[in-house]
Amino acid sequence: MRIHHMWDAYPELQTDISRVLQFIESHIRVRDDTIEAVIRELMLPGGKLLRPAYTLLCSKIGPRQTEENAVALAAAIETLHMATLVHDDVIDESVTRRGMTTLHERFGNKFAIYAGDYLFCLCFSILSRYASSLIQNGFDFLSMEKILDGELAQLHARFQSQVSVKHYLARISGKTARLFAIGCYFGALSSEASEKEARAAWNMGHYIGMAFQIKDDILDYEGEQARVGKPVLHDIRQGIYTLPFIYAMKEEEERLRPYLERREQLSDEHAEEVKELIIKAGGIEHAQSVADRYTSKALAQLALMPDGDYKQTLKKLTLQLLRRDT
Repeated sequence: MRIHHMWDAYPELQTDISRVLQFIESHIRVRDDTIEAVIRELMLPGGKLLRPAYTLLCSKIGPRQTEENAVALAAAIETLHMATLVHDDVIDESVTRRGMTTLHERFGNKFAIYAGDYLFCLCFSILSRYASSLIQNGFDFLSMEKILDGELAQLHARFQSQVSVKHYLARISGKTARLFAIGCYFGALSSEASEKEARAAWNMGHYIGMAFQIKDDILDYEGEQARVGKPVLHDIRQGIYTLPFIYAMKEEEERLRPYLERREQLSDEHAEEVKELIIKAGGIEHAQSVADRYTSKALAQLALMPDGDYKQTLKKLTLQLLRRDT
């Protein structure tokens, strides 16, 4: 278990993020030794833990700072995120995640799915104990199902090349942005922030999640496998058509169409040709512009929150996510 090196620049967060990982590890108790080993294996690659980091930062918004609750809620958010990653990898038949072999590749689909299911259960077990403030504030836990809706929308959209910008944004709103929004909202409510402040935290998290996913999709075209942690052009090979592709299709549909008909049989050479077409058509530039706009919206919501050192950290982290190359 290790902390990602990006947190070296945020010493004020490093200790709390370590506590989140320790909290998760201490609560993993499975009767089946193999499943427990699989789950602990999932924690080794050292993910960025961005979602719990935002939960921790937003727990500074209100007047009541309860570190134990903030760490627990951040842990719940991360276990939910890990569960979705495990199931994603099974569905997408992904071979690597964060530069390491995926669980289902190492242990098989059954063990991977059981591990994902356990993490879902662990998330709600933590919430049942530490989320009394959320229940008192009437948080609709059923809204978390929007995360699944986004995953299902992506599954149904595979190899559907006529996807619109509107449908893409709706898809990532559930798939990625919802969990960022929930994390920020949980953090704000745990600190007894006002409903107005908590709503601003939710909106900020949503916009951050949108920008983060768009940037992630851009990196699928311009990143390097060693840094990104997954094969470059992985999405297009899986029939997942993201914002750079959608914009490029408006300009180069006739030239892109023959490549799409190859579906999973797209060769490395043809994938590189697709990449060049998308770059030349301005797909990446258009997508980056949308990510910039969502980041600006996130910072506008941050400006509505009470003053404090946490605001500068939130701003620094959010801008870093937009400039990242991994």
